[in-house]
Amino acid sequence: MSDRTVPILIAKARDGDPRSVARLISMVENGDPALPEVAATLAPYAGDSQVIGLTGSPGVGKSTTTNELVRALRRSGRRVGVLAVDPSSPFTGGAILGDRIRMQEHTTDPGVYIRSMSSRGQLGGLAAATPQAVRVLEGAGCEVILVETVGVGQAEVEVASLADTTLVLLAPGMGDAIQAVKAGILEIADVFVVNKADRPGADATYRDIQGMLGLGERVPGDWRPLVVRASAVKGEGIADVVAAIDKHRAWLETTGELRKRRERRAAVEVEAIALGTLRARLGNLREGTALSELAFRVAAGEIDPYAAADDLIKGL
Repeated sequence: MSDRTVPILIAKARDGDPRSVARLISMVENGDPALPEVAATLAPYAGDSQVIGLTGSPGVGKSTTTNELVRALRRSGRRVGVLAVDPSSPFTGGAILGDRIRMQEHTTDPGVYIRSMSSRGQLGGLAAATPQAVRVLEGAGCEVILVETVGVGQAEVEVASLADTTLVLLAPGMGDAIQAVKAGILEIADVFVVNKADRPGADATYRDIQGMLGLGERVPGDWRPLVVRASAVKGEGIADVVAAIDKHRAWLETTGELRKRRERRAAVEVEAIALGTLRARLGNLREGTALSELAFRVAAGEIDPYAAADDLIKGL
């Protein structure tokens, strides 16, 4: 890659060229050697976008809700980016692209960028490259970035560390409020959306969540998650969802919590990159003799594994 390629790509992405945005995200996903230069060039544009995470069980209506949110946000004139993290195909390892199929109506809108990302076996509902992909979309001028998770069930709470506002979608017949507690979503949700609210049992789901929220202890001044009814497939209640998101954004800015969340997000991102670098270096050591010699000494009882690990780290 030439020295001028990265600045040109980012300049084109800033001008709204979708191919340049796509190439930059592909570089992120593939761990391109030019990634540090990409990150350095994008750094001045970070922090201006509103990042909204959507999570919930499979079949709860995340993709349909995302589609309707894009429509509502575009009506208000905001430029929108969507990162839809799909399960990995067992054949190609790529994203299955189910979300992009549901959002086809936005593909010709220059104010919308949609990218499906393969989870590549990553736990927590996100892909490992998602945080850096968010930075690419920030650099591309997206005012709002919607991050839709895989929908894997009770381990899908990682999105809360990435988003400014986390939406948790529930639906009638998808399990009672106890399941919500088990999934840990009461702790990560800023807004609950009871989707498919026209179905029987929606009112009971709404009451259950409100009841659970009422049982929790909360420090005065803390955010109390909002519970909103919607029927995304009919386009009903989406304005209420957007209003809840905007209300939470205002609270974040007023209390200073937005800055704190973004600092925590940056800390997680830096730690992940540092750990990735260490893993790569350990991989190089694994191919050499240092690790083999230490393993031999541990197996022979000459040294304990903790001391061996310290020696290995010193070798880095």
